[in-house]
Amino acid sequence: MADTLFTNVLNSAAFAGLGVVMFAIAFFVIDMLTPGKLWDELSAKQNKAVAIVIGSVAIALGIIVAAAIH
Repeated sequence: MADTLFTNVLNSAAFAGLGVVMFAIAFFVIDMLTPGKLWDELSAKQNKAVAIVIGSVAIALGIIVAAAIH
């Protein structure tokens, strides 16, 4: 019982780490494909459209990671 629980927690942590890495890579790729700097648009200019796009990427990656765990 404890061995199965430990394995499941370890697998979930691994997929969560993979999801964070995938999000960072996706943010970098989107930043390279779009004109301007996304981080400046988000932090300095508080551009809501950019925030929606990045949020959509985060939700999509979360769905992908959840499907991979399931």
